[in-house]
Amino acid sequence: MNRVLDSVLQAIGSTHLVRLDRLASEWGLSGGLYGKLEYLNPGFSKKDRIALRMIEEAEASGELSPGQNVVELTSGNTGTGLAIVCAVKGYPFTAVMSRGNSMERARMMSALGAEVVLVEQAPGSQPGQVSGIDLALVEEEAQRIVRERNAFRADQFALESNVRAHEFGTGREIWEQTEGRIDAFADFAGTGGSFAGCSRALKKLKPSIRCYVVEPDTAAFLAGRKVTNANHKIQGGGYSRDLPFIDPALVDGYLTVSSEEAAEGARALARLEGIFAGFSSGANLQAAAGLLRGKEYGKNVVFLVCDSGLKYLSTDLYR
Repeated sequence: MNRVLDSVLQAIGSTHLVRLDRLASEWGLSGGLYGKLEYLNPGFSKKDRIALRMIEEAEASGELSPGQNVVELTSGNTGTGLAIVCAVKGYPFTAVMSRGNSMERARMMSALGAEVVLVEQAPGSQPGQVSGIDLALVEEEAQRIVRERNAFRADQFALESNVRAHEFGTGREIWEQTEGRIDAFADFAGTGGSFAGCSRALKKLKPSIRCYVVEPDTAAFLAGRKVTNANHKIQGGGYSRDLPFIDPALVDGYLTVSSEEAAEGARALARLEGIFAGFSSGANLQAAAGLLRGKEYGKNVVFLVCDSGLKYLSTDLYR
Protein backbone atom coordinates (compact mmCIF):
# COMPACT_ATOMS: atom_id res chain seq x y z
CA MET A 1 0.00 0.00 0.00
CA ASN A 2 2.98 2.31 0.48
CA ARG A 3 4.40 1.63 -2.99
CA VAL A 4 4.44 4.43 -5.58
CA LEU A 5 2.88 3.09 -8.78
CA ASP A 6 4.46 3.49 -12.19
CA SER A 7 1.02 4.06 -13.70
CA VAL A 8 -2.67 3.78 -12.84
CA LEU A 9 -2.66 0.36 -14.54
CA GLN A 10 -0.97 -1.08 -11.45
CA ALA A 11 -4.02 -0.01 -9.44
CA ILE A 12 -6.23 -2.47 -11.35
CA GLY A 13 -7.28 -5.52 -9.34
CA SER A 14 -6.68 -6.55 -5.71
CA THR A 15 -10.09 -5.14 -4.75
CA HIS A 16 -11.49 -5.55 -1.24
CA LEU A 17 -14.03 -8.15 -0.15
CA VAL A 18 -16.63 -6.95 2.36
CA ARG A 19 -18.84 -9.02 4.67
CA LEU A 20 -22.29 -7.44 4.42
CA ASP A 21 -23.51 -8.09 7.96
CA ARG A 22 -25.76 -5.02 8.24
CA LEU A 23 -27.64 -5.93 5.11
CA ALA A 24 -27.83 -9.61 6.05
CA SER A 25 -29.26 -8.69 9.45
CA GLU A 26 -31.81 -6.26 7.99
CA TRP A 27 -32.98 -8.87 5.49
CA GLY A 28 -32.96 -11.75 7.98
CA LEU A 29 -30.40 -13.82 6.10
CA SER A 30 -28.58 -16.78 7.65
CA GLY A 31 -24.98 -17.30 6.60
CA GLY A 32 -22.17 -15.12 5.25
CA LEU A 33 -22.92 -12.58 2.51
CA TYR A 34 -19.85 -11.11 0.81
CA GLY A 35 -19.48 -8.44 -1.89
CA LYS A 36 -16.25 -7.96 -3.83
CA LEU A 37 -15.82 -4.25 -4.53
CA GLU A 38 -14.93 -4.23 -8.22
CA TYR A 39 -16.18 -0.65 -8.49
CA LEU A 40 -12.97 0.41 -6.71
CA ASN A 41 -10.95 -0.25 -9.88
CA PRO A 42 -9.72 2.98 -11.58
CA GLY A 43 -12.52 2.90 -14.18
CA PHE A 44 -15.09 2.04 -11.49
CA SER A 45 -15.85 -1.48 -12.74
CA LYS A 46 -14.65 -5.08 -12.98
CA LYS A 47 -14.03 -4.54 -16.71
CA ASP A 48 -10.72 -2.75 -16.05
CA ARG A 49 -9.26 -6.18 -15.39
CA ILE A 50 -10.18 -7.59 -18.80
CA ALA A 51 -9.21 -4.41 -20.62
CA LEU A 52 -5.67 -4.63 -19.28
CA ARG A 53 -5.38 -8.37 -19.92
CA MET A 54 -6.73 -8.16 -23.48
CA ILE A 55 -4.28 -5.42 -24.44
CA GLU A 56 -1.26 -6.98 -22.73
CA GLU A 57 -1.88 -10.40 -24.28
CA ALA A 58 -2.40 -8.84 -27.73
CA GLU A 59 0.90 -6.94 -27.35
CA ALA A 60 2.71 -10.12 -26.33
CA SER A 61 1.32 -12.10 -29.28
CA GLY A 62 2.02 -9.37 -31.82
CA GLU A 63 -1.69 -8.99 -32.71
CA LEU A 64 -1.54 -5.37 -31.56
CA SER A 65 1.10 -3.12 -33.11
CA PRO A 66 2.44 0.16 -31.66
CA GLY A 67 0.08 3.01 -32.43
CA GLN A 68 -2.62 0.75 -33.90
CA ASN A 69 -6.25 1.75 -33.39
CA VAL A 70 -8.12 -0.36 -30.80
CA VAL A 71 -11.89 -0.80 -31.24
CA GLU A 72 -14.54 -2.47 -29.12
CA LEU A 73 -18.28 -2.45 -28.60
CA THR A 74 -19.24 -1.69 -25.02
CA SER A 75 -22.07 -0.89 -22.66
CA GLY A 76 -19.58 1.55 -21.19
CA ASN A 77 -17.55 -0.36 -18.62
CA THR A 78 -15.21 -2.32 -20.89
CA GLY A 79 -14.87 0.82 -22.98
CA THR A 80 -13.86 2.83 -19.93
CA GLY A 81 -11.28 0.23 -18.99
CA LEU A 82 -9.89 0.18 -22.51
CA ALA A 83 -9.83 3.98 -22.62
CA ILE A 84 -7.67 3.99 -19.48
CA VAL A 85 -5.32 1.26 -20.70
CA CYS A 86 -4.98 2.77 -24.17
CA ALA A 87 -4.38 6.26 -22.78
CA VAL A 88 -1.47 4.99 -20.69
CA LYS A 89 -0.05 2.78 -23.43
CA GLY A 90 -0.52 5.22 -26.30
CA TYR A 91 -3.11 3.49 -28.48
CA PRO A 92 -5.97 5.42 -30.08
CA PHE A 93 -9.21 3.84 -28.86
CA THR A 94 -12.69 3.87 -30.36
CA ALA A 95 -15.65 2.80 -28.22
CA VAL A 96 -18.85 1.80 -30.01
CA MET A 97 -21.89 1.99 -27.73
CA SER A 98 -25.69 1.95 -27.96
CA ARG A 99 -27.50 5.18 -27.18
CA GLY A 100 -29.59 3.11 -24.80
CA ASN A 101 -26.77 2.99 -22.25
CA SER A 102 -26.42 5.74 -19.66
CA MET A 103 -24.63 8.81 -21.00
CA GLU A 104 -22.29 9.10 -18.01
CA ARG A 105 -20.37 6.23 -19.57
CA ALA A 106 -19.92 7.98 -22.91
CA ARG A 107 -18.77 11.18 -21.19
CA MET A 108 -16.27 9.30 -19.06
CA MET A 109 -14.77 7.47 -22.05
CA SER A 110 -14.53 10.71 -23.98
CA ALA A 111 -12.81 12.43 -21.05
CA LEU A 112 -10.26 9.61 -21.04
CA GLY A 113 -9.40 10.33 -24.67
CA ALA A 114 -11.57 7.76 -26.42
CA GLU A 115 -13.52 8.38 -29.59
CA VAL A 116 -17.10 7.40 -28.75
CA VAL A 117 -19.41 6.26 -31.55
CA LEU A 118 -23.05 6.09 -30.45
CA VAL A 119 -25.37 3.74 -32.32
CA GLU A 120 -29.13 4.32 -32.49
CA GLN A 121 -31.30 1.71 -30.84
CA ALA A 122 -33.58 -0.63 -32.76
CA PRO A 123 -37.14 0.62 -33.39
CA GLY A 124 -39.24 0.10 -30.27
CA SER A 125 -36.30 -0.06 -27.86
CA GLN A 126 -36.34 2.20 -24.83
CA PRO A 127 -33.46 4.33 -23.53
CA GLY A 128 -31.84 2.60 -20.58
CA GLN A 129 -32.99 -0.83 -21.78
CA VAL A 130 -30.46 -2.30 -24.22
CA SER A 131 -31.53 -5.56 -25.84
CA GLY A 132 -29.61 -8.16 -27.82
CA ILE A 133 -31.01 -6.59 -31.00
CA ASP A 134 -29.55 -3.23 -29.98
CA LEU A 135 -26.22 -4.91 -29.30
CA ALA A 136 -26.27 -6.53 -32.74
CA LEU A 137 -26.51 -3.07 -34.30
CA VAL A 138 -23.51 -1.96 -32.24
CA GLU A 139 -21.62 -5.06 -33.37
CA GLU A 140 -22.25 -4.22 -37.04
CA GLU A 141 -20.84 -0.72 -36.55
CA ALA A 142 -17.82 -2.01 -34.62
CA GLN A 143 -17.00 -4.46 -37.41
CA ARG A 144 -17.28 -1.71 -40.01
CA ILE A 145 -14.85 0.53 -38.13
CA VAL A 146 -12.38 -2.34 -37.62
CA ARG A 147 -12.34 -3.07 -41.36
CA GLU A 148 -12.09 0.59 -42.33
CA ARG A 149 -9.17 1.35 -40.00
CA ASN A 150 -7.43 -2.03 -39.92
CA ALA A 151 -7.89 -1.83 -36.17
CA PHE A 152 -7.31 -4.36 -33.42
CA ARG A 153 -10.64 -5.64 -32.12
CA ALA A 154 -10.54 -6.07 -28.33
CA ASP A 155 -13.45 -8.51 -28.56
CA GLN A 156 -14.62 -9.09 -25.01
CA PHE A 157 -17.14 -11.74 -26.13
CA ALA A 158 -14.46 -13.85 -27.87
CA LEU A 159 -10.98 -13.27 -26.41
CA GLU A 160 -10.05 -15.82 -23.74
CA SER A 161 -8.02 -13.10 -22.04
CA ASN A 162 -11.37 -11.92 -20.67
CA VAL A 163 -11.78 -15.18 -18.77
CA ARG A 164 -8.12 -15.39 -17.75
CA ALA A 165 -8.29 -11.92 -16.17
CA HIS A 166 -10.84 -13.25 -13.68
CA GLU A 167 -9.45 -16.78 -13.37
CA PHE A 168 -5.98 -15.60 -12.35
CA GLY A 169 -7.16 -12.35 -10.73
CA THR A 170 -10.66 -12.02 -9.29
CA GLY A 171 -11.30 -15.69 -8.56
CA ARG A 172 -7.99 -16.29 -6.83
CA GLU A 173 -8.43 -13.12 -4.81
CA ILE A 174 -11.84 -14.33 -3.59
CA TRP A 175 -10.30 -17.62 -2.50
CA GLU A 176 -7.46 -15.94 -0.64
CA GLN A 177 -9.67 -13.29 0.96
CA THR A 178 -12.16 -15.87 2.26
CA GLU A 179 -9.29 -18.21 3.23
CA GLY A 180 -11.15 -20.87 1.26
CA ARG A 181 -14.32 -20.50 3.32
CA ILE A 182 -16.63 -19.97 0.37
CA ASP A 183 -19.54 -22.22 -0.53
CA ALA A 184 -21.19 -20.43 -3.45
CA PHE A 185 -20.63 -17.71 -6.04
CA ALA A 186 -23.33 -15.81 -7.99
CA ASP A 187 -22.68 -13.58 -11.00
CA PHE A 188 -24.80 -11.65 -13.51
CA ALA A 189 -23.93 -12.71 -17.06
CA GLY A 190 -22.70 -10.04 -19.46
CA THR A 191 -20.00 -11.60 -21.60
CA GLY A 192 -19.80 -14.50 -19.16
CA GLY A 193 -16.12 -13.78 -18.58
CA SER A 194 -16.25 -13.01 -14.87
CA PHE A 195 -18.54 -15.97 -14.17
CA ALA A 196 -16.36 -18.37 -16.16
CA GLY A 197 -13.04 -17.09 -14.83
CA CYS A 198 -14.06 -16.98 -11.18
CA SER A 199 -15.83 -20.33 -11.40
CA ARG A 200 -12.81 -21.99 -13.02
CA ALA A 201 -10.49 -20.70 -10.33
CA LEU A 202 -12.77 -21.52 -7.41
CA LYS A 203 -13.76 -25.01 -8.58
CA LYS A 204 -10.13 -25.93 -9.22
CA LEU A 205 -9.33 -25.03 -5.63
CA LYS A 206 -12.51 -26.50 -4.12
CA PRO A 207 -14.68 -28.57 -6.49
CA SER A 208 -17.67 -28.47 -4.11
CA ILE A 209 -18.17 -24.70 -4.56
CA ARG A 210 -21.49 -24.02 -6.32
CA CYS A 211 -21.53 -21.34 -9.03
CA TYR A 212 -24.74 -19.67 -10.22
CA VAL A 213 -25.47 -17.63 -13.35
CA VAL A 214 -27.75 -14.61 -12.79
CA GLU A 215 -30.07 -13.33 -15.54
CA PRO A 216 -33.00 -10.91 -15.92
CA ASP A 217 -36.31 -12.61 -15.19
CA THR A 218 -37.75 -11.67 -18.58
CA ALA A 219 -34.65 -12.69 -20.53
CA ALA A 220 -33.39 -15.92 -18.94
CA PHE A 221 -31.99 -17.13 -22.26
CA LEU A 222 -29.05 -19.08 -20.83
CA ALA A 223 -31.38 -21.01 -18.55
CA GLY A 224 -33.31 -22.11 -21.61
CA ARG A 225 -36.43 -20.15 -20.77
CA LYS A 226 -38.62 -18.22 -23.17
CA VAL A 227 -37.54 -14.57 -23.52
CA THR A 228 -40.70 -12.59 -22.77
CA ASN A 229 -39.09 -9.14 -22.81
CA ALA A 230 -35.54 -8.60 -24.04
CA ASN A 231 -35.64 -4.99 -22.85
CA HIS A 232 -34.73 -4.62 -19.18
CA LYS A 233 -32.91 -2.09 -17.01
CA ILE A 234 -29.94 -4.22 -15.94
CA GLN A 235 -27.32 -2.67 -18.21
CA GLY A 236 -24.25 -4.62 -19.28
CA GLY A 237 -25.80 -8.06 -19.69
CA GLY A 238 -28.87 -10.18 -20.16
CA TYR A 239 -28.56 -9.87 -23.94
CA SER A 240 -30.44 -13.11 -24.77
CA ARG A 241 -27.54 -14.55 -26.75
CA ASP A 242 -25.19 -17.51 -26.57
CA LEU A 243 -22.12 -16.90 -24.40
CA PRO A 244 -19.31 -19.29 -25.40
CA PHE A 245 -17.34 -18.56 -22.22
CA ILE A 246 -19.97 -20.18 -20.02
CA ASP A 247 -19.27 -23.89 -19.86
CA PRO A 248 -22.40 -25.70 -18.58
CA ALA A 249 -20.10 -27.89 -16.50
CA LEU A 250 -19.31 -24.82 -14.38
CA VAL A 251 -22.97 -23.92 -13.79
CA ASP A 252 -24.71 -25.30 -10.70
CA GLY A 253 -27.87 -23.30 -11.27
CA TYR A 254 -29.52 -20.35 -12.97
CA LEU A 255 -31.10 -17.50 -10.98
CA THR A 256 -33.36 -14.70 -12.18
CA VAL A 257 -33.88 -11.17 -10.92
CA SER A 258 -36.30 -8.49 -12.13
CA SER A 259 -35.27 -4.95 -13.02
CA GLU A 260 -37.16 -3.71 -9.97
CA GLU A 261 -35.43 -6.19 -7.66
CA ALA A 262 -32.03 -5.22 -9.09
CA ALA A 263 -32.76 -1.54 -8.39
CA GLU A 264 -33.95 -2.34 -4.86
CA GLY A 265 -30.76 -4.34 -4.28
CA ALA A 266 -28.52 -1.50 -5.43
CA ARG A 267 -30.37 0.95 -3.20
CA ALA A 268 -30.07 -1.41 -0.23
CA LEU A 269 -26.31 -1.70 -0.75
CA ALA A 270 -26.06 2.09 -0.66
CA ARG A 271 -28.41 2.63 2.27
CA LEU A 272 -27.29 -0.19 4.54
CA GLU A 273 -23.63 -0.75 3.60
CA GLY A 274 -22.48 2.55 2.09
CA ILE A 275 -21.68 0.78 -1.19
CA PHE A 276 -22.74 2.90 -4.18
CA ALA A 277 -23.24 0.49 -7.07
CA GLY A 278 -25.23 -0.13 -10.25
CA PHE A 279 -28.08 -2.33 -11.42
CA SER A 280 -26.06 -5.52 -12.01
CA SER A 281 -24.58 -5.33 -8.50
CA GLY A 282 -28.11 -5.09 -7.14
CA ALA A 283 -29.07 -8.12 -9.22
CA ASN A 284 -26.11 -10.08 -7.83
CA LEU A 285 -27.06 -9.12 -4.29
CA GLN A 286 -30.65 -10.24 -4.75
CA ALA A 287 -29.51 -13.54 -6.26
CA ALA A 288 -27.06 -14.16 -3.41
CA ALA A 289 -29.72 -13.27 -0.83
CA GLY A 290 -32.13 -15.69 -2.49
CA LEU A 291 -29.54 -18.44 -2.18
CA LEU A 292 -29.09 -17.74 1.53
CA ARG A 293 -32.85 -18.00 2.00
CA GLY A 294 -32.93 -21.34 0.18
CA LYS A 295 -30.45 -23.88 -1.13
CA GLU A 296 -27.39 -22.12 0.38
CA TYR A 297 -29.01 -21.43 3.78
CA GLY A 298 -26.34 -20.82 6.40
CA LYS A 299 -23.50 -20.95 3.86
CA ASN A 300 -20.99 -18.35 2.64
CA VAL A 301 -21.99 -16.71 -0.65
CA VAL A 302 -19.85 -14.25 -2.64
CA PHE A 303 -20.90 -11.90 -5.45
CA LEU A 304 -19.27 -9.09 -7.42
CA VAL A 305 -20.13 -5.43 -6.94
CA CYS A 306 -19.63 -4.88 -10.65
CA ASP A 307 -19.60 -1.10 -11.10
CA SER A 308 -20.30 2.28 -9.54
CA GLY A 309 -23.65 3.99 -9.10
CA LEU A 310 -22.01 7.12 -10.49
CA LYS A 311 -22.57 5.61 -13.94
CA TYR A 312 -26.34 5.62 -13.47
CA LEU A 313 -27.16 9.10 -12.21
CA SER A 314 -29.05 9.93 -15.41
CA THR A 315 -31.29 6.86 -14.91
CA ASP A 316 -34.07 6.32 -12.39
CA LEU A 317 -31.89 4.12 -10.18
CA TYR A 318 -31.20 6.76 -7.51
CA ARG A 319 -33.94 9.30 -8.09
